[in-house]
Amino acid sequence: MSNPDELLVAISAMVEREQSNQMSLTVVVAGAVITGRLAPESLWRERVSEVLKDSDRLGPFSDVFTTDRTEPRPDPGGVPTHLHFHLARILQGTTGIPETGGMYRVAIEDVSAWTVGDFSYSDQ
Repeated sequence: MSNPDELLVAISAMVEREQSNQMSLTVVVAGAVITGRLAPESLWRERVSEVLKDSDRLGPFSDVFTTDRTEPRPDPGGVPTHLHFHLARILQGTTGIPETGGMYRVAIEDVSAWTVGDFSYSDQ
């Protein structure tokens, strides 16, 4: 979307404001269907940092996601530019990748379609 959907921006802003991770959403981005729950950016960054920190090879990258970074952070009261998914899957046919859910960051302007709720899938 060259002009991000105002309703989608409002939903993202509410997730940030309420610090809630209960909003399920499904989006289409560049033909990929991503479904999961939205998380506030700070919680999403914290979780990604924890996962990376536990990795022998990727541990050094965990600091990029911490909130005490040296580069300026966006204004917390500003308009969100990204959706932060956790417990999310990319739907491919009848399969969700990864099965356990992943952490995805999606630019709101890249969303071409969306719906409230997450889609389930079946491996059968």
